[in-house]
Amino acid sequence: MTRRVLRTRLCDMLGIEYPILSAGMGPSLIGEKTGAPIELVVAVSEAGGMGVLGGAGFTVEELREQIREIKKLTDKPFGVDLLLPPAIVRAGDQEFDGPQEIALSDIITTLPKAHLDWMTQIKEELGLPDVETTVRAGSTTMRPHAAVKVCIEEKVPLFCAGLGNPGFMVEDAHRAGVKVLGIAGHTRNAGRIARAGADIVVAQGTEAGGHTGLVGSMALWPQAVDAAAPTPVLGAGGIGDGRGVVAALALGCAGAWVGTRFLASVEGGAIPAQKDAILKARDEDSKRSQLYTGKPSRATANKLHTLWEASGLEPLPFPTQVFLASAMVEMFQKAELNDYISPFSGQISGMIGEIKPAGQILEEMVEQAVEVLAHQLPARVEFS
Repeated sequence: MTRRVLRTRLCDMLGIEYPILSAGMGPSLIGEKTGAPIELVVAVSEAGGMGVLGGAGFTVEELREQIREIKKLTDKPFGVDLLLPPAIVRAGDQEFDGPQEIALSDIITTLPKAHLDWMTQIKEELGLPDVETTVRAGSTTMRPHAAVKVCIEEKVPLFCAGLGNPGFMVEDAHRAGVKVLGIAGHTRNAGRIARAGADIVVAQGTEAGGHTGLVGSMALWPQAVDAAAPTPVLGAGGIGDGRGVVAALALGCAGAWVGTRFLASVEGGAIPAQKDAILKARDEDSKRSQLYTGKPSRATANKLHTLWEASGLEPLPFPTQVFLASAMVEMFQKAELNDYISPFSGQISGMIGEIKPAGQILEEMVEQAVEVLAHQLPARVEFS
C-alpha cells in the first residue's frame, strides 16, 4: 500500500513525516520512571511522527543516559520533556549534600499533622502495607538548570517544557540548534510562551490528562493560534484518533500533541493496571483534581479521589503533595487494591478499546485523518 502523505509546516520545521508528536508524559506515582519511555519515543519517531521522552522521573545523570540510548536506537528526530516549576527555576537548582536516596516513609513524617493523621487513619482502616519506596535526590525537576544543560549539550532536536515557561533557556538552546516547545492551558500563556522565543506552542485543552487547565480544546485552539502567531501551535487535549488530528488542523493548528492514546500502547510506560483502567474508562470517568501534585491534573477517577475529597484537606504545595499521594498510591498498589489507583489520563479514554503498538496507533491516525480530509468531508460538505 502506498504510504500516506500528511504534511504541514511543522514537518519541515522538525524534519518529520507526519505532524503528530507523542506527549512527553512523566511518571505516575507508582514507581515507573516515566510514562513515555525510550521504547515509545523510538516507536513513534520511527513511524514518522516525533516521540518525546518523559524526563521528569530521572536524575540528571540518567537523563543523559536516556538521550544517548535513544540516539543509538534511531536516527529520527525526537524530543525530551521536562518540568520547569517557576519557583524552582527562579531559586536555582536544589542541591542536596546528604544521602542521595531518602526513604519516602521518612519524608511523609514531615508532612503537616492533619495530612499525616489522615494517611495513618486510611492505612489502619484498610490494613494497607508499609511504604518502602525511596526518593532520589538530584531529579531533573529539582535541578532544572542542570537538566536543561544536558539537553543542550546533547543537542536534543526538540526541548519540551511540560510545565513552566522555557523562555530563560531559549537563546542557549537555539545556539546549539535545539528547538524549544512550551505548553499552555490558556490563551494568555500561549502568547507569553511565543513571545519568550519558543519555536512551538502546545495549546492543551482541559480534556487532556496530567496537568491541565480549564479551557476546552475547541475554544482554546483557535484563540491560542491567534495569540501565538506566527509561532506554530499544536493542538492537545481530546485527540485520540485521526478525526481529532483533523479537528486541530481545521482550527489552525500545525499538528497534534497526543498523550493518553500513546500511554495506552504496548510501549507506553503505564503499568498494566493503569492501562486496564484506561480501557475500562468512559469519557466521563476522569477527574481534574489537585490530589496528586498540588496542581490541577486530570486522571482516571478512582476511590482515592473519593477519600481525598471526603478528607476536607487542602492540597500541599508542589512537590510536597506528590510525596503524600505517592505514599498512598504505593500502599494501594502493594495491597492490589486497583480501584484506588489509576493513571493521569484524558477524556478520550472512552475511545480506547485496545492496547496496540505505538507505530500502529500513529499509522491509523494518519490513515483516518487523510480519509476524512480527502474523502469524507468532500462527500458530506458542499461549498463554493
